[in-house]
Amino acid sequence: MKRSKLLLVALVLGVAYVVYSLWYWFGGGAAGSVGADSASQAGAGLATMLVTPHLALTVVAVVFNALAYFMGKRAFALVAGILYAVAMVLFLAYFFFVLVQMILCFVAYAKMPKKGDA
Repeated sequence: MKRSKLLLVALVLGVAYVVYSLWYWFGGGAAGSVGADSASQAGAGLATMLVTPHLALTVVAVVFNALAYFMGKRAFALVAGILYAVAMVLFLAYFFFVLVQMILCFVAYAKMPKKGDA
């Protein structure tokens, strides 16, 4: 079975973004620079609350992207593209981090053969 290179590129970019973003928001980046005063802690909590739905959907999109790549299922590529699009809308400030993955998943979906054509 021939695997889609587009899905592989989207998967690598998605995993890299998720790892970086989880580290930044919950590890050493923004989480590590929070001061001791209550105002900065409240601001960091608010920012984390705003970005969490975006991150959760991006993680689910990466899972569907991996399923589409490894199983060769056309529908999973479509679901991954849709989830990347919804994640993009949920946090517009970071839309450019998932835009390429979304486009690659939709193009891969369009190029994958239908079940009857394979």
